Amino acid sequence: MTCPGPAAERNCAPAIPDGIAALILDFDGTLADTTPRHEHALRAALQPHGLDLDHDWYARHIGLSIHDLLAALPGGREVPYDEVIRHSRTHLLATVNDIAPIGCVVSLLQVARRMALPCAVASGASRVLVHPGIDALGLRREFAAVVTQEDVTLGKPAPDLYLAAARCLSVPPDRCLAVDDAPDGVTSARAAGMHVITLMNGHLAPTEDAAPGEQ
Repeated sequence: MTCPGPAAERNCAPAIPDGIAALILDFDGTLADTTPRHEHALRAALQPHGLDLDHDWYARHIGLSIHDLLAALPGGREVPYDEVIRHSRTHLLATVNDIAPIGCVVSLLQVARRMALPCAVASGASRVLVHPGIDALGLRREFAAVVTQEDVTLGKPAPDLYLAAARCLSVPPDRCLAVDDAPDGVTSARAAGMHVITLMNGHLAPTEDAAPGEQ
């Protein structure tokens, strides 16, 4: 999934701007191609409770933690959260070794590491899913810090996750480059005062070039 050489790498990973001192990545849908798995797992967990998960609705709310997804889902407040989350996580953990990295993001990570920039993950998901996912991708050694929903009070679109990651790296937020595929994640990174690029149609792009809903 990574680019085979420097020339190809330049085509799929944008240059890291001057003045950037750290790279902070979202996990689901950004570093790892997990979005279809998460949608399937949540839909299966909701079906016994008579709720369906509309694909378009889910696409608009990617980036929220499962707690916030259930709170926003029509009828979601009526389901037993613990049971739905347990069912969903059981499915995701059983298939964790099937996840694949997103090539252009891994290429950007490789560029950052060659520049000796510290790197972190800032994910709105639970650590019980994010840490095994990073291990499954073989990228554990690439990250100086991994921040998940348990480490902050507010998830995305609040800036807490990205700010916590910057603190872990001891780098000011305005010298961090954040990468996130979801509108709420982009909002979170911007609110943290970071430089932000997004994943759009399988390619990394400046956020100002990303039309709403296309991330």
